[in-house]
Amino acid sequence: MSIAPPAVAVSDAEPSPEGSATRRRRRATSHLKLVPPTLGLREQIRQRCAQVAAGLDRSKPMTKDELEATSRDLLSSMEMPEGYLGWVMVVLSSEFWRDAVAAVPPERRLFLLPHCLKHAQGCPAEYDQFGMNCKQCGACSIADFRGTAEEMGYRVLVAEGSPVVMKIIIGGYVDAVVGVACLNVLEKAIDKILLAGIPCMAVPLLSDDCRNTKVDEAWVDQMVRTPHVAARQETRSYIHLMRTAAELFDPDSIDSFAPRVRDKAPLQATAVDAESIANLDPIAATEHIAYDFLARGGKHSRPFITLAAYDALTGDLGTGADGAETCLRIPPTVRRAAMSIETFHKASLVHDDIEDNDAFRYGQPSVHCRFGNATAINVGDYLIGLGYRLLSGRIDNDRRFDPQMRIDVLDCLANAHLRLSEGQGAELMWRDSRDKSLKPLDALKIYALKTSPAFEAALFSGIRLATDITPYVEAIRVFSRNLGVAFQILNDLDDWNGDSANKVAAAGDVLGGRPTLLLALALETLDATDRDELMSLISTDCPLEDSHRIAAVRRLYQKAEVFETARRLVDKHQDRAEAVADSITPEPLRRLFYFLIDTVLQRNPSGETAAPAPQFVSFGLPITQAAESRD
Repeated sequence: MSIAPPAVAVSDAEPSPEGSATRRRRRATSHLKLVPPTLGLREQIRQRCAQVAAGLDRSKPMTKDELEATSRDLLSSMEMPEGYLGWVMVVLSSEFWRDAVAAVPPERRLFLLPHCLKHAQGCPAEYDQFGMNCKQCGACSIADFRGTAEEMGYRVLVAEGSPVVMKIIIGGYVDAVVGVACLNVLEKAIDKILLAGIPCMAVPLLSDDCRNTKVDEAWVDQMVRTPHVAARQETRSYIHLMRTAAELFDPDSIDSFAPRVRDKAPLQATAVDAESIANLDPIAATEHIAYDFLARGGKHSRPFITLAAYDALTGDLGTGADGAETCLRIPPTVRRAAMSIETFHKASLVHDDIEDNDAFRYGQPSVHCRFGNATAINVGDYLIGLGYRLLSGRIDNDRRFDPQMRIDVLDCLANAHLRLSEGQGAELMWRDSRDKSLKPLDALKIYALKTSPAFEAALFSGIRLATDITPYVEAIRVFSRNLGVAFQILNDLDDWNGDSANKVAAAGDVLGGRPTLLLALALETLDATDRDELMSLISTDCPLEDSHRIAAVRRLYQKAEVFETARRLVDKHQDRAEAVADSITPEPLRRLFYFLIDTVLQRNPSGETAAPAPQFVSFGLPITQAAESRD
C-alpha cells in the first residue's frame, strides 16, 4: 500500500544549527582509544556496560552518534577519563548485541582473528592460500581460540578489516560475527557492519602496534562460548536486503530477468578471456562477455538502495524479523529497476576503464585489457541496452505498478545517464587540455555530475515504485548531491593514503591526470611561484620520477592546507545531507538516509592507511583473497 507523506521542504543552502543538531561534529579520535590499564578496571567498566545495554532500545541498531553519546554518559557516571571512549564503545556495542549473537547458532557465526596475535619473532606459521597455517606450537593464543571455535562449529577467518567480512555475510555464509581486533579496525567495523544491523561482538586488543599484541583471553573464550539461545530477531537489519541485492546478479537470476538470446551455455566460475570465447558464434561473444562481467564483483550498493527505499515505504518488513521471507516477495518490477541501475553502472565502468587506462577491475584484468578497446566499448554499449531491456522489457502482471511509474523511473535513469556522461566528459576534457587551471567550484560541479546521479536514481526508483514521488523529488536531489560530493572528496583524501579499498598506490589521481578538488584548492591558495611549480608537476611531460613527483605535490598541498580544507568541506556537505535526513518521513526512510550517510561517508579514523595485511578465508568456503577494487 502506498504511503503519501507530507511534502518535504529542503534547500541547498547552509543548514540551520537546529537542522543538524541531532548529529555530532566529526573529529579526530586517535586520543580517545586508550585501553583501561588493569584487568580489574576493565571488568568493572564491562559490567557497567552490560547494565546500560540491558536498558537500551533493541528495535534498531544504534547509530555511531548514539553509541558515542551513551558511552560518554557511562564514562561520566563512573568518573572515568574521556580517553577510554573508543574502548567503551566497543564493549557497550558488544553487550548490546550479545542476545542477538546468542540467537544465531554457532555454525552460522564467523570468528574473526587478527594475524598480529602471533609472535612476530620465531613464529613457524606461514600464510598460504588456505590462510595462516598455525603449527600449534603453544607460543600464542591463536591455536587455542581457533580450536575452540571450530569445535563449536564456527567458521574462522584470519584477517584485518571489514570488506572481506561484509562479502562473507552478504554471501549468506554467516549471520553473526565475533572476534578480536584493535580499536582502529573495530572503529571501521562499526561503520560497515554494526550499522547494517549485523549482530557482532568483539574483544579489543590491549595494544594496536600490530606486533606481538595481547588480549584478555578469558573474555575471548567466554565470547566464543556464547551459548545458542533460540530467539526471534529483535533489532532491525539491512542484511536481508543487501543479500537480495547481491543475489540479483547471480547468473541464474540474470538469465531469469533477461534471458540470453545468443549464448545459452551457463557462465563459468573462471575468468572469461579471448581463448574461452574463441569457439563461440561471433555474434554470441558480446552477449557472453557482457553477462559474465555483469555477474562479477561489485558492492551492489545501488540496487540495495533501490530495494531498501522501496521497503522503507511499503511497511519496512525487509529489515524485521521476517526480513528474509519479505525480501523473497519483492515484486519483479522493483527487482528489474534495481538491476537496471547496476547494469548501467557496470557499462560506465567498462568505458571508464578505457578512458582512465585502468588495468584491473574486481581483481581481474579489465575488459579492454582482455579483449581490446573496440570490443570493450561495444560491450559497454551492449550493457546500456541490457539495462533498458531490464527496465522496460516484459511487462509484469502487477497492478501496483502503472505505466506512468515505469516512465518516471525511465526518465530519471536517462537523466542520470546524461549527467554522469557530462561529468565524465568534463573530466576528460580537462585531462586532455593544455590549460590545467581549475577552480574549486568547477571541481565540485564535476563531482556532483559524476557521483550524485547514481544515488539519486537509486533512491528515486525505489520510492517512485512504492508511492507518489512528488513530495520527495527535491529532498532526493539535495541529499544525493551533497552525499555524492562529500563521498568524492573523501575519495580524493583516501587517494593520498594509498587506501587499499580504493586505489592501492597513493596519489593515483595526480599520476592519472584527473581534476580534483585538492588540486583546485591548492591552485587557488598558493602564491604564483608555488602555483607554477604545481602546474609543472601535474604536466604529462614532468621529468621527475613518480615518487619524487608525488612527494613534491604532497609538500605543496600541505603548504596550501588543502587536506584540512577538504575535510571541512566534507563536514559541510555531510551537514547538508543530514539536514535533509532530519526532515524526511516516514521514520524507516529517514533511518535509511542516515545509514547511507554513516556508511558512504566513513572516515579513515587515523588519517593514515597502513599497508594492507594479507587477508585469507579459511573455513571450507571457496578461497577468497579480499583485494577490493573500485566499485
